Amino acid sequence: MPERILVVEDDETTRQFIVSTLAATDYDCREAGNGLEALALLDSGEEVELILSNLMIPRLDGMDLLERLKEDYPDIPVIIETGVRDVPVRLAAMRDGAYDYLLKPFDREQLIATVRRALEYRRLKLENRAYQTNLEALVTARTEQLRKAVRELEESYDITLELLGDALGLNDSKTEGHSKRVTAFTITIAKKMGLPSEQIRVIARGAFLHDIGKMAIPDAILRKPGALTVNEMAAMRQHCVKGYEILKKAPFIAEAAEIVYCHHERYDGTGYPRGLKDGQIPLGARIVAVTNTLDAITSDLPYRPAQSLHVAREEILRWSGRQFDPQVVESFLAMPEHIWDALRRDIEGPNSST
Repeated sequence: MPERILVVEDDETTRQFIVSTLAATDYDCREAGNGLEALALLDSGEEVELILSNLMIPRLDGMDLLERLKEDYPDIPVIIETGVRDVPVRLAAMRDGAYDYLLKPFDREQLIATVRRALEYRRLKLENRAYQTNLEALVTARTEQLRKAVRELEESYDITLELLGDALGLNDSKTEGHSKRVTAFTITIAKKMGLPSEQIRVIARGAFLHDIGKMAIPDAILRKPGALTVNEMAAMRQHCVKGYEILKKAPFIAEAAEIVYCHHERYDGTGYPRGLKDGQIPLGARIVAVTNTLDAITSDLPYRPAQSLHVAREEILRWSGRQFDPQVVESFLAMPEHIWDALRRDIEGPNSST
């Protein structure tokens, strides 16, 4: 299909020269005698690939026409033809959006060469835009593919973590239930604190695995019904380090491994294994310190029965600023007591008790 060119020229002789020259080169021409006619033709839906306009035309001169075209039809290149030899005028036309200009009198070769350059410019501009659009669509599609792959990878990671938890449960079923409850309690407090979902996922993994190091603790110590000796307690405390050593080589749970390492550190620096304090302790570990204690107090232990949530709240408040991060404690205490019972029932079933 021949490319369509709109010739805007009030001088009949000049217009016919341009139209006949372009028609002989297989271009399809439309004609207008002034700027308003040109706009009316375009507004009617007539599609053209190029406009060739005289600078000095009646009823809307070339400069005003340029302004309107730049706003309403930015994809149509405009060639200005003029007899004005004033360079600033020609530069002004170029600045206002003209692709090029033809200085009268011009010959056929000049006309055809300029028209071809303008149409090639338009073609490249549209191709570049299409390329950018396709590229953006491709990037969007690839980004979604990457997100899907990451989600699937994270799901496989979480399955791996669940298997680790199951392995711990085989060693100590009470520890397995404890880990699930601590995870649920931790997620609840993290949400209350307004943490972003991605950070909560990381913290949840650390909470679920916080006791994974107990797999390396001898059964005689782990399942001892009475109080531990000093040496046994020292061995039990190694579960933080052992858990960290199990997990640290897996990049996808590196942050979770730090929570495992630090969940027995104390806010005032008197905890173990490294004596970290305050902000040196990962936030996830500071939350797990509270939820670990909450579950321990409200669960049956070999040396005492479960105590009430009220007792747990009082104990955690009493140690705020020493064992526990005050901000975490504040978020915990701001939540109604029935939430923790509900979470326990969800995990253990309706017959669970505190």
